[in-house]
Amino acid sequence: MSERPRPTAAPMRGVNLPNPLGRRAVVIGAGSFGTAVAVLLARGGFRTTLQTRTPEQAEELREEHENRRYLEGVELPANLRIDSIEAGPGRAEFVFLGVPSAQLGEAVDRLESQGLDRRSKVISLAKGLVPPLGIPPTVLLAERFGPERVACVGGPAHAREMVTHGAGLVASSADQELAATIAAVFLRAGVVCEHTDDPVGVELAGAAKNAAALAAGATEGQGLNAAGAAAGHIFAEVWRLAEKLGAQPATFIGLAGTGDLVATALAPQSRNRRAGELLAAGVASDEIPDRVGQAVEAFESVPLLAAALERNGIAAPVTAGLVGLIQGSIPLDDWVALVRTTVPPPANWRAGGQPGPIRRWWQRVWARLFGPAEPAPMLVSGDE
Repeated sequence: MSERPRPTAAPMRGVNLPNPLGRRAVVIGAGSFGTAVAVLLARGGFRTTLQTRTPEQAEELREEHENRRYLEGVELPANLRIDSIEAGPGRAEFVFLGVPSAQLGEAVDRLESQGLDRRSKVISLAKGLVPPLGIPPTVLLAERFGPERVACVGGPAHAREMVTHGAGLVASSADQELAATIAAVFLRAGVVCEHTDDPVGVELAGAAKNAAALAAGATEGQGLNAAGAAAGHIFAEVWRLAEKLGAQPATFIGLAGTGDLVATALAPQSRNRRAGELLAAGVASDEIPDRVGQAVEAFESVPLLAAALERNGIAAPVTAGLVGLIQGSIPLDDWVALVRTTVPPPANWRAGGQPGPIRRWWQRVWARLFGPAEPAPMLVSGDE
């Protein structure tokens, strides 16, 4: 097996983070992303176990020292333990859920039945929403375990590139120490990871970028302007939902938002972009996961996003139209026409009165960069 280049240690000057060495972690789910996360946790100093769906899959990974189905050519570290989910979480301090968001409830039920420790932290790796209501994964997890035990990981993170050259991750939790500990283990593994206190924003940004990449892939053949408009409309529509739920503007602007969107939209190996291209080619959505080789989370999350937007009274014609394209009720030409003719809500700035949340955020950024002087008036969509 050829030696692959690995990321060098990330700079940590001025960063005061907990020491992750020797702490126990379990990663449930041996898909490409779950496997990559397990490799990095082991490199970063966690005593890590990667759990597969079946004992047979676990035995295969142990014998081959790689995950040939999902991450071929990446050697599994000698200190990474392989087991099946039947083993349970044991004494793990950190449980990373590398399962599709649609299976999150089932995974949580199994963990509790297997005697999950009351002190264990539960971290979602999903970039989708939980059915049937379309809630962010950490909201479901917080209801079961409390917000201080829950976190998520987002950001631009294609699995193979993560373990060979690095990534730009975001670890987010309501508990600062938990987010910082997760960031520390990735930093020790040579992967840049910021930590934030906006898990719902990180998760909605991840769901938005999957939907936007799917939309761009479906529309690119009709023109780059159309593809860019499709992605931009959807990202803006989901941002209005995130804002209503208390998310922070910086989350959608930063690594978890635009960073992840660009990485996914540009990547030829992106499942969601490829799924969009296949939709445009006339392939039925129920046939596409087999063509792609893995689940396409946007197929699950886009209808959930559209329902959540409608439930919260947010106009989202492009996201709703994308649901029709996925389900086959809207032809491609009609979808493209919708994208090209949809006019977003007007950008508003009221002179006088109290500034809205985005304006207040912009004022804080300006003050940090240039001092207390007032920035020039901006046009900010939805800032009322």
